Amino acid sequence: MSDKTNSLTIGGLARAANVHIETIRYYQRRGLLAEPQRPAGSIRRYGSSDIDRLMFIKSAQQLGFSLDEVNDLLLLDDGTHCQQASALAEHKLDDVREKIGRLKKIEKVLGDMVVRCHAQQGNITCPLIAALHEGITGTGKHHQTLPGEST
Repeated sequence: MSDKTNSLTIGGLARAANVHIETIRYYQRRGLLAEPQRPAGSIRRYGSSDIDRLMFIKSAQQLGFSLDEVNDLLLLDDGTHCQQASALAEHKLDDVREKIGRLKKIEKVLGDMVVRCHAQQGNITCPLIAALHEGITGTGKHHQTLPGEST
């Protein structure tokens, strides 16, 4: 590691990056974060470049990138591969838009079920519970199609 101020233990690195120690070890096993050499009779030390790398990984995850995708982005980290990074981001954006579409459909189905629950009077079976027993795509009167299912 080229960091001349490698003074953090793994615990200090975890605190500085607001992650768990096991997260750091997992990232090291996945090849996302280098494991520094252990000097004879000493412990491994980490520096600011390790904090920066962890922050990069966490930021990418917050945008929905998987660890495999984060690894791809890290390979482009020298700043000269903007077109490839943009292609990865465009693919992720398409995924996000698809998920939003599915979530909107789920919202509609749940909203319809809640309305039916509130419309029920007396001591009868709850429409939501009945629909869940039937299956959302069942053939009963509560038939609803969820995202990703054929009609």
